[in-house]
Amino acid sequence: MLTQEENQRLTQTDPGTPMGELFRRFWLPAMLSTELPEPDCPPVKLRVLSEDLVAFRDSDGRVGALDRYCPHRGSSLYWGRNEEEGLRCVYHGWKFDVGGHCVDMPNEPAESRFKEKVSTGSYPTEERGGIIWIYMGPRELHPEMPELEWTRVPETYRYVTKRTQACNYLQNVEGEIDSSHISFLHARVAPVKRGAVDALAGAVQGFAASDRTPVFHVKDTDYGLMIGARRDAGEQGYYWRLTQFLMPAYTMIPSDAGAPISYTGATPVDDEHMVGWTVTWRPDRPLTSEDVARIESWTGIHSEVDGRTFRPIANVDNDYLIDRAKQREGSFTGIRGIREQDMAVQEDQWGPITRRDREHLGTTDLAVIAMRRRLLRAATRLQEGIEPPEAANGSVYRVRSIAVVLNRDVDWVSGTRPHTSAQA
Repeated sequence: MLTQEENQRLTQTDPGTPMGELFRRFWLPAMLSTELPEPDCPPVKLRVLSEDLVAFRDSDGRVGALDRYCPHRGSSLYWGRNEEEGLRCVYHGWKFDVGGHCVDMPNEPAESRFKEKVSTGSYPTEERGGIIWIYMGPRELHPEMPELEWTRVPETYRYVTKRTQACNYLQNVEGEIDSSHISFLHARVAPVKRGAVDALAGAVQGFAASDRTPVFHVKDTDYGLMIGARRDAGEQGYYWRLTQFLMPAYTMIPSDAGAPISYTGATPVDDEHMVGWTVTWRPDRPLTSEDVARIESWTGIHSEVDGRTFRPIANVDNDYLIDRAKQREGSFTGIRGIREQDMAVQEDQWGPITRRDREHLGTTDLAVIAMRRRLLRAATRLQEGIEPPEAANGSVYRVRSIAVVLNRDVDWVSGTRPHTSAQA
């Protein structure tokens, strides 16, 4: 378990906190490009790492992310007029460009040069993969965009969704790298017979059902961690789920060879809220109509959300639409949708910031422990003046995850058999 101090260090991302400063060294996914659909469209409220911002697309299509409050008298620029290359405060007409420079002060004398002395906070943005990314760290560092494969394929090759989630970012990330829970949380069950001790046994299909105690292996990499969860596959060998954890809060979920690949990300809104990202893509061809229909059934890792707030339709206020009858006869949880099942246990986990000082971790929590250590180590090094190397090298993010059956003597990292004296 962690100490309370370590838990705070991991979960607090306000300006000036160790983890907050670490996150600010990376480009972070902030909003969908479709939220700012055209030049001079209405601005959008944005909150990232406990900072209140307003985003807008100017007349040339550039995206600005400004401090939400006008430096004149503090009125919200969200109410502003997006016009002629800038966002104009409706209180006194001061206008700011995407760089935060004041370009007009109509309530000052024409000969005044006061506007040249005034600016507001602004952050650089980039658009990649249907998402607007934001960088909130020191300008002189110039981090590289992560070269995630889905950001580099044509639009028809990928499907991107966004949701809000009422918990700390770390609860979500820990769930994404935990291949142990799939044998339970996302399982199917047979009708429960009277007196049955274990409704799951013999009812869930596949290796995750037959072996519910995976053996975890973790390898440190230059992008984060490669996590191997090994289950027994009988005469076929071992069933491996290889999950990628990519700094600071991205994961790639294992999928069978030939199936679409999936990415998830968590962007802290504040310490008790986050935005979750899910991307499904094919690297070599467009998603099929069957792929899209499967996603839009909302039974998998993409969540059906309110189109304005991005809050999932099934949420804590309606008990995630749990069906207790289905829980007895078809679903381990009675909650429809893998993503909603995840949210139920993540949002209601000793509150929005879970108490990791109360945990009792077991052998299948190895990946969670390793990920926490990686983040804590990176935050400590940053305080010592050592910048996170992942942020400076976008090419290290060119990786995939996979679920695969390997012979028992095949190395899970290299995919090769060890040399023997006979082979030599």
